[in-house]
Amino acid sequence: MERKSNKVKWIIAAVGAVLLAAGVVSAFSIPGIGKGEKVKPANGMITVPLGQVSDGKAHFYRLEDGGKEIRFFIAKGADGAIHTAFDACDVCYREKKGYDQQGEFMVCKNCNRKFAISRIGAEAGGGCNPSALNHTGNAGKIAIRIADIKAGARFF
Repeated sequence: MERKSNKVKWIIAAVGAVLLAAGVVSAFSIPGIGKGEKVKPANGMITVPLGQVSDGKAHFYRLEDGGKEIRFFIAKGADGAIHTAFDACDVCYREKKGYDQQGEFMVCKNCNRKFAISRIGAEAGGGCNPSALNHTGNAGKIAIRIADIKAGARFF
């Protein structure tokens, strides 16, 4: 009888562990959850220290606006410049999957197309390119107007 009780306990523990793992995995794959640092606007802008985004890695951020999370990323390209874009594109945005970084490329998680970070910007817009987000850089900071971020709300 005790053997059967221990077996049931192990089965319950195993099922619980699987459910917990599935919950963690799904939380990181649900758009807007687990991906990106929440930004807080000040004077109609958000600012990010240049040193925080100069490591060649894409840094993801999100702005909450009326119950919607608008996601974007900032990355330094191989060209030495900072590039900013929404975590969405004109084509695949309906899938709400965004991009992942693979080295010097951002990869669409829906169609798997790759885009060189150093080519991300207004001149490379359209299609599955990461949708460009305007920014300025001064005094060691990257600044993005809240109005420019909100203009991308349609993607989310």
